[in-house]
Amino acid sequence: MTAKNRLVYSTNPDFVPYDNTEDKVETLLPSSQTLYISRDKKQRKGKQVTLVEGFAGTSADLAALGKMLKSKCGAGGSVKEGVILVQGDFREKIKEILERLGYKCKLKGG
Repeated sequence: MTAKNRLVYSTNPDFVPYDNTEDKVETLLPSSQTLYISRDKKQRKGKQVTLVEGFAGTSADLAALGKMLKSKCGAGGSVKEGVILVQGDFREKIKEILERLGYKCKLKGG
C-alpha cells in the first residue's frame, strides 16, 4: 500500500481493510488467446494500418508485444486502448509472427 492508502485509525468495529491485490490483471497464456488482425484506413488520410485486437493481459505486456511487432515489421505504430497499430499492411507477416509465439490468430475484414 502507498502512504496515501494506508489506514491509520478506524472507529468502526466491523471495519475490514481494503485489499487491493484483487485488482491485478494477469496476462493469459498465448495458447488461450485469440487475436484478430485487420487492416484499416478510415480516418487516416488513406494510409493503411494493421490492427491487432483481442489481447487479454496487462498494459505492459501489450506494449511489449506491440514494440516487438513493430520492430519485426520495420514500421512505426502505437498501442492505444488495448489495440496495437502498426503502420502499413503487414497482416500476413504479423499473423506468422504471432502464430510462432503460440497465439491463435484470425484475419478480419478484407
